[in-house]
Order: sequence, then structure tokens, then C-alpha cells
Amino acid sequence: MLLEIQSLTKRYPGSDSARPVLSDVSLSLAAGDTLALTGESGSGKSTLLHLVGALDGFDSGEIRLDGHALSTLADRERAVLRRDVVALVFQQFNLIPSLSVAQNLSFHARLAGREDRGWIAQLTERLGLDGFGARYPEQLSGGQQQRVAIGRALAMRPRLLLADEPSGNLDETTSDTVMALMLDLVAQSGAALFLVTHSERIAALAGRRAHLSNGRIA
Repeated sequence: MLLEIQSLTKRYPGSDSARPVLSDVSLSLAAGDTLALTGESGSGKSTLLHLVGALDGFDSGEIRLDGHALSTLADRERAVLRRDVVALVFQQFNLIPSLSVAQNLSFHARLAGREDRGWIAQLTERLGLDGFGARYPEQLSGGQQQRVAIGRALAMRPRLLLADEPSGNLDETTSDTVMALMLDLVAQSGAALFLVTHSERIAALAGRRAHLSNGRIA
């Protein structure tokens, strides 16, 4: 199993201890699986995704990612997991404005020491970004920026792709196109996908679904 979340609980300092952000959450994801997590705003979806990505700590329970128990890892070891195993796609794109499209696409792969120019060229073509390599993020539309963000995440061939409302800033037509392309590329790369979305339409595209309500899997 690539990802195992076991009885996970998370509280934020100063919050009501009777109402943790996440409470006794358990999920699993095998290599090649796609899972969509739905829930209302404030239900804890993004918090859970950030915990899986080793971006924050939790109070109890465990997350096992690629055989590693996250609670036992030092900051340096968590950083290695984020570099080598996990890639993230955010709603706000988070491209590096000072880098060109081509440089953004290869950025994560270079950090991981897995820059494959053939794979990046294939991603560029599939994402409809041919001819855009010398442009900068501010010169792109929202849909184009999200395609670059997806390409950057997949360029390093992650074992797990985490996507937090990846189409939330796009219109419905562009959203459907980008999501279908992302799912196709995820399948081609062999990665697993853990997708957070408020959209039932987008969630229906994933192989499995789970729903989070008041910090618990409903």
C-alpha cells in the first residue's frame, strides 16, 4: 500500500479541543489508484492533504507513505519525501514567476535528480504548451498556468500526486479539460492521485471517493 492513514487526529493550537480539525480519519491508497476527497469548506480536506504531503504534523494516529511512518521522521527526512516521492498541485498554481514555462516544468524534476527531457517534452506536447516554453507565468491564462503546474508535478514522476482543488480557479469547460488531461497523464506515469475537491462532477472522474464531514470520514 502506497499510502495508509490510520486513526489520524489533528488539532490546531488555540482551537476548541472538543472539535479537532480531523478526528480518527483512516484511508488507504494503492499505487496507481485515484481517490477524490469531497467535503464542505472547513471540513478538513486541505488539512488532510497537507498532512499526507508531510507539510505539517498531527496529534495522534499515523500516516505511512511509501513505507515511511511520518511521525518518526525528522524535518530533513520529510523534505526528502516531498522531493522524491510526492508532488503537489495547488488551486493557486504556485508557479515561480521569475522562471519561464520550460524552467518551471523542469524545476521539481531537477531537484529530485530525475530530469528526463524526453518525458518533459511529452508532457509539454500533451498539455498543449508547445511554443510557450520561453513565456513567463504572468503571460499565461489561468488554464495554461494550471497545465504548467500539473506538468511540473508529473515531470519528476512522483509516486503520489496530491491535488488541492486543482480546477477551483477555472471555468467549467477549462476545468473539465484540464482534469481529464491530468487523470490521463497520472495513469500514463503510474502515479497514484489523491484529489481534494468540492465538486461532485470532478470527484466522479476518480476511481474511488471519500467524503469528509466535520473532520470525520462520513
